[in-house]
Amino acid sequence: MKNRRVSTLILSAVLPFALSSDAEAAKAEVKGASILDHPCGKVAVRQMGLVHAGKIDDANKLSTKEVQDEWKAMPAKDRAMLTGMMKAMAQTEQQYAADIKAAGVLVVDGQNAVLTIKKTTKDENGSNTSTTTQSFKLDIGQCLISR
Repeated sequence: MKNRRVSTLILSAVLPFALSSDAEAAKAEVKGASILDHPCGKVAVRQMGLVHAGKIDDANKLSTKEVQDEWKAMPAKDRAMLTGMMKAMAQTEQQYAADIKAAGVLVVDGQNAVLTIKKTTKDENGSNTSTTTQSFKLDIGQCLISR
């Protein structure tokens, strides 16, 4: 009985540390060009290219079911307005890939991932920083855009 209590005490003291290190190990950070080899980097670049080309329906197929359902439930006039805005702001695949290489950070935490691109530009008026983020859901090696 005494050995069992000691074992329980040891497990209760060690288990939280073991679990927390597993949770931390699941979180990974990928930077620069390496992002383009990750499934989320690939889908981000592909979606940007499709939006730039005006192929919004194809771009939406790279999103989670929830995002696709949200898009379909939107009134047609709202979808048309957003389509125009998205297309105007979109880059080519090559431009977006270059931005990811230069300033991208992909944080993968279990089944969730976030791509952040922070760019600073300088001109005669000073500097300007822009930050773009894209959220993803991972499922069995597939990465889908979630926001």
